Amino acid sequence: MFTVEQIKAAHSKVKSGADFPSYIKEIKALGVTCYETFVTDGHTDYYGENDYKTISPARYEPFTIAAKCNKEQFKIDLRKHQQGKTDYPTFIGMSAKLGVEKWAVCMEKMTCTYYDNAGNEILVEEIPQH
Repeated sequence: MFTVEQIKAAHSKVKSGADFPSYIKEIKALGVTCYETFVTDGHTDYYGENDYKTISPARYEPFTIAAKCNKEQFKIDLRKHQQGKTDYPTFIGMSAKLGVEKWAVCMEKMTCTYYDNAGNEILVEEIPQH
């Protein structure tokens, strides 16, 4: 099965949101079936076949996630990030401020779903496959 180190190597190639589809393709090839990234401290739970799970360590000091989600502003700021206009730390800070708790990526459906603190879906996006 895959390791956090293999995933880190793939992630090191990501410079902006514009690089995300290539990253997803690479970690899918490693055997990742889905993952959840938590905005509060940046740790990620990765899942594979046969109930395989590995967890990356926290990446930064914890953020407080806003209690109320600003869905519309998040959509605007996410689009900027996906266009390569913001870096990852900026995206994380913005997500926390706008009430995004985590996102979950499903390789089978090729979707990325964003959630608020209450576990409500904020946005479901299809991941481009190019």
